Amino acid sequence: QVQLVESGGGLVQPGGSLRLSCAASRSIFRINVVGWYRQAPGKERELVAIFTSGGSTKYGDSVKGRFTISRDNAKNTGYLQMNSLKPEDTAVYYCNANVYYNGVVYSDRWGQGTLVTVSL
Repeated sequence: QVQLVESGGGLVQPGGSLRLSCAASRSIFRINVVGWYRQAPGKERELVAIFTSGGSTKYGDSVKGRFTISRDNAKNTGYLQMNSLKPEDTAVYYCNANVYYNGVVYSDRWGQGTLVTVSL
């Protein structure tokens, strides 16, 4: 089964930093991270950061200047560096990616999410 696995979430104080990672559940899968999204309790899922089709990046207004999306193809992993975290960043963060296996593209795949809690 093609799956993505997010990691790196946890409890952090306001102003702190975390780095989220997104990897394939098995090394035989190659992934191309498209973006990160988040969903806070009682709210809809929202865009955090994505790679555009032209290769540039786009960020949600609330995270601009604080978060950075990246990917390391050699490590087959995508990242979301989160700095200057605020309580309003508390949410479950999801990775979205295309997965490649045996000549087949499994597009628009989601991980199970990782919880980020920003609190004193």
